[in-house]
Amino acid sequence: MTEHAKSQPTTLPPSVENPFEIPKTQAFDVPGQIASEPGIYEQSLQAGQALINKPRQAAGIPAIEKQHQKNRMTVWERLAVLADDGTEPTILFQNWGPNLDGASLVTALVKINRRDVAVYGHDFTVRAGSMDATNGKKLARLFELAAKRKIPLVGMNDSAGAYVPAGVGGLDGYAEAFTGLRRLSGVVPSIMCMFGFNAGGGSYLPRQGSFVIQPNNTFFGLTGPGVVKSVLGEDVTPEELGGPSVHSQSGVTDFVVPDEVAALQKVKQLLNYLPANNAELAPFQPTSDPITRKTWDIDILLKKAFNSPTGFNTPFDISILIQQLCDHGDYFEIQPERARNTICALGRMGGNVMGFVANNSAVGSGQIDIAAAYKNARFIRFCNLYNIPIIFMEDTTGFLPGKEQEAGGIVQAGRAMLDAIIDLRTPRFLLIVRNAFGGAYASYNNYPTGADFVVALPTSRLAVMGPAGVEFVYKNELREIRGSVANRIATAVERLTADGLTEQDALAAAQESVANWVKAQEADLTARYERELMNPNEALSLGSISQIVMPSDLRQVLGEQMAFHLQHYTAEPLNAVQREFH
Repeated sequence: MTEHAKSQPTTLPPSVENPFEIPKTQAFDVPGQIASEPGIYEQSLQAGQALINKPRQAAGIPAIEKQHQKNRMTVWERLAVLADDGTEPTILFQNWGPNLDGASLVTALVKINRRDVAVYGHDFTVRAGSMDATNGKKLARLFELAAKRKIPLVGMNDSAGAYVPAGVGGLDGYAEAFTGLRRLSGVVPSIMCMFGFNAGGGSYLPRQGSFVIQPNNTFFGLTGPGVVKSVLGEDVTPEELGGPSVHSQSGVTDFVVPDEVAALQKVKQLLNYLPANNAELAPFQPTSDPITRKTWDIDILLKKAFNSPTGFNTPFDISILIQQLCDHGDYFEIQPERARNTICALGRMGGNVMGFVANNSAVGSGQIDIAAAYKNARFIRFCNLYNIPIIFMEDTTGFLPGKEQEAGGIVQAGRAMLDAIIDLRTPRFLLIVRNAFGGAYASYNNYPTGADFVVALPTSRLAVMGPAGVEFVYKNELREIRGSVANRIATAVERLTADGLTEQDALAAAQESVANWVKAQEADLTARYERELMNPNEALSLGSISQIVMPSDLRQVLGEQMAFHLQHYTAEPLNAVQREFH
């Protein structure tokens, strides 16, 4: 070795050991016990304590650093973020076989928002969080425990998939987990976080959960980019194949967040609106916001919109109404990046958790397309399972027409939404804000489909058709107006030529004058149609709506009515007939 080499500092592997610390052997003394030499009993306690500590220490500093370099936390750090301050997770099913069987998955009971929650998380620092048969048994056992004790489930997914050396055992493990989670569905709510790079069964399993949260710079899909390249010859990035931008638009992912901490905070925020199981209501939260608070901001919004040059055709953001109705303006939107023409959200009125399903005219006139129908259907079904009442807000000109929508199955999607509404058993209201036309009105939680309470703002317009209905209602008048055009032009030309205009100038002037007359007549009929049919009067007289409500009174009317219905509603598991479609 050269002198230069000798002078170079030796690079040591990272370690948490303090070189100046005097090693200590843990003593297992009993208070008040007479001192004695340790024997085989103390040795067995030492071995047991080593097994207890092993999961947290097994990774070693290099594996932990590698995880941190990817901007990911270890499973133990994630558990610490989830758990309430001052509480420690209770670790369950601590398997640790000779081939690390089951060691790459942690199962625990955790206190979150002062409630018991069943939690599992893949430990990527051990065998890349891969699944074997033991892991599958652990997960199934945790799911059984959550269902038996009626507590919510949270999953922290960060797995390379099935453990290849385990052979079919890894597939059996996933199959057992799939089955266990499916049986849990509809019994307790579940929230899944997607961390790292998950493929295959690592995608199927979490999507069985109620909600999926995906941070940026993560991936999950049935296959990875490498498989796509080898099978199809396509070059695709993980983001293009299974990143948040893809899954948030398809509805596979419900929430996209910046990073892992934001995902775990989103879990805690969402749990605050969910019941522990299907036999109880969501947690009541006392509020200092009086239910009698006037919603003047709704008045201001509608006044500015409808008094504008575009009048009743002016779009506006319906989420402003949801904000005004909720306690302190606080609500939690579901799938906020998908199908913005409809808004699905959870909020509170008078301390009670509500679901909101609202047409949003600010996007696509609030028309219901395929994505919006499925988004609504899934949210409504969730609320139905877990005893959450819903307020529907209607402002749509109908289902989106067109070849693309028909080819994509708008009939199927619309039926899925209608079925979910008909099957809904929880207290449910309908607020008609403005437009309620045709099939959209007929399938949107009215009295015939089972609504408990239907009200309308004075600005509501209910009709079989929108302004286009003029052509059907006043077809005789329109036929007479348009049929008289030729005679009116001829009469006008004759008069104008007698006044000294050339025949060409007289014809041009006559055509312009008659065209303006026709336009004025059609405008009068449109105004008459809106006055006679596009208003809440007929619906009120027929009992299709219960009452007209002023915008400033909405919170009080809806809040008091909902409190009454919840007082007389019994929260229990869904016992309805299993429908053929879902």
